[in-house]
Amino acid sequence: MTDELTLNMDAFLPLRDVVFHTLRDAILKGELKPGERLMEMHLAEKLGVSRTPIREAIRMLEQEGLAVTIPRKGAQVASMTEKDLEDVLEVRDALDELAVSKACEKITETGYQDLEDAMAAFEDAVKSGDVREIVQTDEKFHDVIYRATDNPKLVNIVLNLREQMYRYRYEYVKDNADYEQLVQEHARIMDGLRRHDKKYVKGVMHTHLENQMEGVREVIREQEENA
Repeated sequence: MTDELTLNMDAFLPLRDVVFHTLRDAILKGELKPGERLMEMHLAEKLGVSRTPIREAIRMLEQEGLAVTIPRKGAQVASMTEKDLEDVLEVRDALDELAVSKACEKITETGYQDLEDAMAAFEDAVKSGDVREIVQTDEKFHDVIYRATDNPKLVNIVLNLREQMYRYRYEYVKDNADYEQLVQEHARIMDGLRRHDKKYVKGVMHTHLENQMEGVREVIREQEENA
């Protein structure tokens, strides 16, 4: 286990969330490797906390697909597999198709202005090269589209699925993303929504997701080769 693991304190968050964010960052940055055990006692000593927030944080990591508990072995960092990637993105593709179809019908001028603001924030993040910021602003861009559907049930389902997608999205942005291509795809999505062209936006969203899938596939295969 990495010796660089330190707690990223935040006075505004519960301790379990602080531990969760610390461990998640370590996994996403590759400081905690796939298959590495997440031993409660060791982590508690390393981070200077009790085992309870460690246990709670591990459960949260499992919800995002970042950790898995193996019978008689305990928790460990989950490996990424092409099957998991395809399963998650297959569902996401269907939800995105529904979302943009409804957004084309219901997006308002205020909603479109929110989308333009989100696009500007995404472009700023791309210029900064900050992976976390790029991922977060990308998510916020898509959040505007989901809210434009005026369907809270759809929004909740997508947000729950996003937890399972976070690692794949992060890996894509970190290693394989063509940032200019991402910006262009977002611009085309905005154009299609402005014109209320369902068929066009569905096609762009599908391509947008397919490009991510191919990028993450390459990351997974490289990890498997180096394992």
